[in-house]
Amino acid sequence: MKRNFDEDKPIYIQVREQIEDQIINNQLKANDQAPSTNQLVNYYKINHATVSKGINQLVDEEILFKKRGIGMFVAEGAREKLLEKRRKSFMEDYIVTLVQEANKLEITTEEILTYIKKVKGSGK
Repeated sequence: MKRNFDEDKPIYIQVREQIEDQIINNQLKANDQAPSTNQLVNYYKINHATVSKGINQLVDEEILFKKRGIGMFVAEGAREKLLEKRRKSFMEDYIVTLVQEANKLEITTEEILTYIKKVKGSGK
């Protein structure tokens, strides 16, 4: 986890996204214990309420679940839910914009695919 936060995005969202990234990258798997709120507060040196806000969103979306007196755990199917959510976001945030710009520039679908393959193949 990175300790520095981007100033353009609320910190609780960044904390949340870092936990999501750990789940997506299989660093945290289903039924693994997630870092506690206190551990995150101590690690990031931020307010308890800020961390709780991010964690509670993950609980509300059934990505994490609480075991009273024990801690926070990764829910079954959490990774798949996150992948689906991020793919939808990727489509809305990047693909729609890409297609709109391509249409303005009269770039064909085949040309777009060629560009994507070229970039993916370059390792960028």
